[in-house]
Amino acid sequence: MTDRPRGGLLALCLAELVSWGLLYYSLPVAVTPIAADTGWSQTTTMAALSVGLLISAVAGIRVGRLLDAGGPRTVMTLGAVLGVVALLVVAAAPTLPVFFAGWMLAGLAQAATLYPPAFAVVTRWYGSARVRPLTLLTLVGGLASTVFAPFLALLLDQLGWRATYVVMAGILAVTVVPLHAFFLNRTWTPPPSAEPAAPASPPAASSALRTETRARVRAVTRSPRFVLLQVVVSLATFTLFAVTINIIPLLVHRGASFGLAAVALGLIGLGQVSGRLGYVALEAATTPRLRTVLLLGAGALGLWLLAFVPGPVALLVGISMLCGAVRGCLTLLQATAVSDRWGTADFGAVNGVFVAPVVALTALAPVAGPALAGLLGGYPPMVLLMAGVLTLATALAART
Repeated sequence: MTDRPRGGLLALCLAELVSWGLLYYSLPVAVTPIAADTGWSQTTTMAALSVGLLISAVAGIRVGRLLDAGGPRTVMTLGAVLGVVALLVVAAAPTLPVFFAGWMLAGLAQAATLYPPAFAVVTRWYGSARVRPLTLLTLVGGLASTVFAPFLALLLDQLGWRATYVVMAGILAVTVVPLHAFFLNRTWTPPPSAEPAAPASPPAASSALRTETRARVRAVTRSPRFVLLQVVVSLATFTLFAVTINIIPLLVHRGASFGLAAVALGLIGLGQVSGRLGYVALEAATTPRLRTVLLLGAGALGLWLLAFVPGPVALLVGISMLCGAVRGCLTLLQATAVSDRWGTADFGAVNGVFVAPVVALTALAPVAGPALAGLLGGYPPMVLLMAGVLTLATALAART
């Protein structure tokens, strides 16, 4: 496609790697030293990330419209700059409210830098050939925790958490900001088939175009099939994330040592990567609806097995990796669900609406898992509930 700049995909992959590592994974890595230094509980400290993600979900709708209307360079560069400011606010936060304010700013930055806007850019660049570059993007982005967790742990040990966040702000400033500023489109090139605009004053023509675009977006996003697909993908993402992010206490309950359970959590990440590697072949062999049903069905099977299989631990780790592989595929399913069914026109705006509840439920999942386990009397009943919800979502997926 004519809009694709030379080196754009590589630059976007690197920007995603750094953005995910610093604007998302940094707090789970730093939560213990932050809580120890400030006296805030770890649960309260982690809640700041959830609040930021909820803000990201809401802001992402507007970001998608801006990407469609004006191109990605300004929006995503300003998002990265805002991320730098957010990390500096976090570093200097003297009180818990200021700390939360920093992560609220980070949520706005996430909306303009993480997967949803990157998916919109890649979809615009590659059109019908989007699956392979989207797979590459998520493979590189999926390495963020692998690359940054040990690096940030070293910085935290040597510098303390406040200085580490200052260093992170510097890294974001010298990597993601220029990558967005120099390798993303300033504006989108009109399609070659576009006809000259009808005689009209520029403000009137622009207003008419915006009205037409809004009407097209509303027609898609308010259709029953779109809403049902939102529900299905949101429930699938929520249930699988709520279980896999809390796999350590579940496996400890099943008899695993803490160390082995922690290894299992890391292997879930490996499962995600393997799932994404296999998604290209799955995409080529299935329709969008069948693909959705198969993936959700595999995830539901994995959750049912985790709910009922008592051991051995090695088998439970294997089942956990299956759930991780489905989670990895779901990221690509989320990236392509809209364009597979409604095409790439106005993709940023439509996909921004589509992913808003997905991002919101993802933000709640880490807290919802332990909360539900407490209400239901343990982690196995929580997994059982999640398996039932995902089975319902699989049945609904047949109607998408």
